[in-house]
Amino acid sequence: MTSPVSAIRNIGPDAAYARLLGSGMKPHFIGYYVLGMGLQGRPWNDCQGAEKQALRARFDALKAKHANPLTDQFERLMDQIGVRPAS
Repeated sequence: MTSPVSAIRNIGPDAAYARLLGSGMKPHFIGYYVLGMGLQGRPWNDCQGAEKQALRARFDALKAKHANPLTDQFERLMDQIGVRPAS
């Protein structure tokens, strides 16, 4: 039987994070970053500079691909009417 960590390593951090987004989880760069570093056996805060920028670009692409237009529109409306502060 494959362990959960092995299963995630097999599909890779991008596919694993895409599944989380598909389940309704809100995107957050640190979660994606920690997943990627952890699967490499590195401390969560280990990468910097160009490597971190590349991770950010991959995260932004995943976030855009899995965006929910209805949720995004609803949250923009809540920001406009002051239900929550604009981010």
